[in-house]
Amino acid sequence: MNNSSKAIPAANITRRQFNRLIGGSALAAPLIGSRAFGQDAATFKIGYIGPQSGPLGIFGAADSYLIDTIRANLAGGIDVNGSKMMVEIITADTQSDPVRASQITRDMINSAAPDLILTHSAPETVNPVSDACEAGATPCLSTVAPWEAFYFGRGGKPEAQSFKWTFHYSFGSQNFLNLYNGQWSLLETNKKVGALVPSDADGNAIRAGLLPALAAAGWDVVDPGPYENMTQDFSTHINAFKAAGVEIVVCFPFPPDFPVFWRQAAQQGLAQQLKIMQMVKAGLFAAEMEGLGDLGQSLCTGVYWHPAFPFASAAAGLSSADLAAGYEAATGAQWAQALGASASLFDAALALAVQAGSPKDKEAMAAALPKLKADTAVGTVDFGNGPLHNCAVSGLAGGQWNKASDGPFQFQLDLVSNADFPGLPLTSAFKPLAFG
Repeated sequence: MNNSSKAIPAANITRRQFNRLIGGSALAAPLIGSRAFGQDAATFKIGYIGPQSGPLGIFGAADSYLIDTIRANLAGGIDVNGSKMMVEIITADTQSDPVRASQITRDMINSAAPDLILTHSAPETVNPVSDACEAGATPCLSTVAPWEAFYFGRGGKPEAQSFKWTFHYSFGSQNFLNLYNGQWSLLETNKKVGALVPSDADGNAIRAGLLPALAAAGWDVVDPGPYENMTQDFSTHINAFKAAGVEIVVCFPFPPDFPVFWRQAAQQGLAQQLKIMQMVKAGLFAAEMEGLGDLGQSLCTGVYWHPAFPFASAAAGLSSADLAAGYEAATGAQWAQALGASASLFDAALALAVQAGSPKDKEAMAAALPKLKADTAVGTVDFGNGPLHNCAVSGLAGGQWNKASDGPFQFQLDLVSNADFPGLPLTSAFKPLAFG
């Protein structure tokens, strides 16, 4: 979102205003839309399913530009096993509804018969799409949800190969632990951490894996219990955090929920007590910070893609820096992490087609997935070196939102720690929250 957008005062922002803020950039897509580069047996058909509207719609705000860029780059086809294959991309919007996500995946499998389905952004999208692909015997790659939420949230059992068709790469509890141990230790705090964790698949995975790991690493974790997504009142958690004297809060809310919590935290005196406000799932997008105004300054988030990453997208034909610059030039909106993460799905898809040797053969694709190794916009994805059969791990850097000193945008996402990417240059020192 460019600097001409009028920021909503932090004291008055509502979910409706938040959704209107991001709605102009969300892709208003039909159930299934496609553009084919050939319709015969030599066409590699990729289904792309994600949230382009609803509470998670901000994750799909860059999809229109990304898909157009990839289609243009792949217009001449790809080389697979010595032959030229054309590429068709079919898109669908989950509307941030898990039930709809499952239904449109089944519809796409039955009507369009894609060779591979790609999906992204939170277990509310990834899990139902993956379940439908598993049931429909269709290969599926997904990203941007903790791998534990993908695997255990779908009933996976480590002692067995639980899934044949569905594979996921993303960050996990160990990545968060690496990030927080490294970044939080840069500031002097009392090491008391308030955990704001919802009652959903993400929350269950975090409560089972990350919170005990943080406690074992020496952080004093205060967990008042789960809350329901889209709640209107966070007073119970805020009062518990204030009473415990926490100086760090880590939260895992839907993007529209965070402004509600953070406004209440400022009104009730918690924000002034904190030195670090760490966000997961929320806080990834500049539009969120613009909506918060001054309350957006110094908020922290994990970074799974950034223009400074030294990786490129083969599918888009661009470096990370050029992918971000191209998006900003074409749309006038600020780059977002979802842009590179979604590009990485297509990078992995192209590598899978080549490594399988026969993308039209679903059994061959399924057989190649456990061995897939691909260079992508988020780094190397290597299922042969993953924590479980169907999972691979991608890294996280540490990010902090700061007011931009110049340029067309109000905020910039600075890189302030790099535990998972030791060679990644930092763009700013890590600073504590400061409320006047």
